[in-house]
Amino acid sequence: MYGAADWRDAKYEEVLEQEQLGLERRRAADAALTVEDIEAQLKHLYIMEGADWSGRGELQDIVLAATIAAYEHFIAEWKAEEKS
Repeated sequence: MYGAADWRDAKYEEVLEQEQLGLERRRAADAALTVEDIEAQLKHLYIMEGADWSGRGELQDIVLAATIAAYEHFIAEWKAEEKS
């Protein structure tokens, strides 16, 4: 059985992996996709993160944090790839 922190970590990792895989698949399938498109979506995620006036709850906070981390990582890798 999961402890209090264990389920949080497991959910974060699950969402992070799913989002990264989804972003990679999207890039592979959409030749018109640009890093700027992904950055615009990340900007929207930042806005959602700051607009927690309705009280998302702990689970949704974890999901949003993992999603943002996946986008940040994906963008950083894409930009590094373009430089090399």
